[in-house]
Amino acid sequence: QVRLEVSGGGSVQAGGSLNLSCVASGRVYSTYCVGWFRQALGKEREGVGVIFDGDGMTTYGDFVQGRFTVSQDETKNTLYLKMDRLRVEDTAQYYCAAAQLSPNDCDAATLARIAYWSQGTQVIVAS
Repeated sequence: QVRLEVSGGGSVQAGGSLNLSCVASGRVYSTYCVGWFRQALGKEREGVGVIFDGDGMTTYGDFVQGRFTVSQDETKNTLYLKMDRLRVEDTAQYYCAAAQLSPNDCDAATLARIAYWSQGTQVIVAS
């Protein structure tokens, strides 16, 4: 059992920055695939960024376009999402997720199917 607790989020003007954190507790292993997802009102959930604990390999959703950075501090079992140059369309509920996966299977689609999930945190970007 893995428990994930997310913090951060809030409201910001377009062009601004926000940082999210996700602390994992419970049975967390170094072979975990972890990542961030978001879901805007009326839209499907989409992967923001996914990272494999073992080697730090990270993949991002196409919409990120270099604006967001996923990182982790394994000593603290904490996953981070640094969001810069935020746009109005980034407004959504943001979630972190984790699952034990091999490196080859560590992608947003696979992670979303089997992950443990955090509660959501709202990010609002105003124009």
